[in-house]
Amino acid sequence: MPNNQSSQTYWKKNLRYLAILLSIWFLVSYVCGILLVDQLDHIRIGGFSLGFWFAQQGAIYVFVILICVYVQLMKRLDRQFNFDEHDEGPQ
Repeated sequence: MPNNQSSQTYWKKNLRYLAILLSIWFLVSYVCGILLVDQLDHIRIGGFSLGFWFAQQGAIYVFVILICVYVQLMKRLDRQFNFDEHDEGPQ
């Protein structure tokens, strides 16, 4: 079982990952899908305006990709700090 110092480091890295990934999601869903929609609507992809695409589908796709990225990051972090699926995790 890892010690208290490594547990704190583990959670700091975990929170950093969350902050970065949620910031990306915010940029894609709110900024691109709402605030910049008019500017992005001038770009067309597959017959659809890019702003419309971000608002309707892009944010969802990015969210699912970010979930997959988070899973991979956490697997790597768990291995780095010797947490396996059967541990209760850091205390």
